[in-house]
Amino acid sequence: MIIDIVRSNFKIIIFGFIFTFFSCVGQSFFIGLFNSSIREELNISHGEFGIIYGIATLSSSLTLIWLGKKIDDFKLVNYSFLVVIFLAFSALFFSFINGIILLVIGIFFLRLSGQGLMAHTASVAISRYFDQSRGKALSYVWVGMSLGEFLLPVIIVYFLTFIYWKTLWQGVAVIILLVLPIFTYLTIKNINISSREKENGDRTNNNIDTVKSWTRKEVLKDLKFYSILPAMLASSFIITGIVINQTFIIESKDWGKFAIAKSFMIYSLLTVATLFLSGFLVDKFTSRKIFPLLNVPLLLSLVILIFFDHPYSAFVFMGFMGISNGLTNVLMSSFWAEIYGVNHLGSIKALTGSLMVFSTALATAVFGILIDLGYSIENIAFLCSVYTAISIGIVLIFQKTYKPLLQNKT
Repeated sequence: MIIDIVRSNFKIIIFGFIFTFFSCVGQSFFIGLFNSSIREELNISHGEFGIIYGIATLSSSLTLIWLGKKIDDFKLVNYSFLVVIFLAFSALFFSFINGIILLVIGIFFLRLSGQGLMAHTASVAISRYFDQSRGKALSYVWVGMSLGEFLLPVIIVYFLTFIYWKTLWQGVAVIILLVLPIFTYLTIKNINISSREKENGDRTNNNIDTVKSWTRKEVLKDLKFYSILPAMLASSFIITGIVINQTFIIESKDWGKFAIAKSFMIYSLLTVATLFLSGFLVDKFTSRKIFPLLNVPLLLSLVILIFFDHPYSAFVFMGFMGISNGLTNVLMSSFWAEIYGVNHLGSIKALTGSLMVFSTALATAVFGILIDLGYSIENIAFLCSVYTAISIGIVLIFQKTYKPLLQNKT
């Protein structure tokens, strides 16, 4: 069954995989690899870089609300070409940074084009195209980002030993222009908003037509949308705050310099394993039924961080975060399509994607302020665990309302 799904819908799955992989260019972990090089060249401190990064990320999250909506108005291949060109331009622009203002603009471009629009385009395209096999398809696609998280840090650190960092960004821009336009054209040139998955290679699934497609204005007036937000934002907020402040954590726990770096391997492996498992579960039970489990692994990771100090606990702690990350990628991409339909999915996901990007920017500020105020990592983890537990409770209260509004087929 899985092989049939991949074979009959191979091209669009490859498209999503490639786009999520290259979205890593705008992710925090990738830009962070150049942190020391940028700070040394521009003579700025860690705190100044963090403020600049936060301002640029917040600005990109607001812009994503408008640009992300346009995927509903363009043919997918045309919209994707524009995103690819923007990503290549952003990488090239970043290689010419020589001052604070250009750094703010450069980070803004990378965050908007990479983390924002590349991931947004992939998730909207897959969520809209697939219905019965949406969970499995999303799990295959998000492996692209996990692969980037696994491979790119090693590759970039190696190249930085003998290639000037600005030259490396120019190389990234060239690779994007050489690879992505070709893949985009070959994989989705005939895909439009009404295209649906081929279950057996020759049948079109029309079940999705029974679900009412909500507009963004209608979603914003829907109470259950606001009950979902705390759970949706928990993972991006907490994981970003922890990753950005990993040095503070390992010093507080006395785990050793490379403890979290090594445990990122467990994080990546469990993210991938969870992607496939959650994809299967979504297709079997629907994302609505398993949504209450979304932040349970995150809560467990915070409990480990609060109560355990042994160096090996870093692997368990990061492992549970990886599970939560995998669940979030698949569930949140599928969940909106299930309850709000697909015709305005780009507009809706532009809003939710913007809020998630905003939460990552907010995390850098909140965690930094708490650390400066003298809070220990255990204190911060406790506050995060209370928030996570409350978000789970809200979902359990509202769970019965997470149902699609059906309409008659035409």
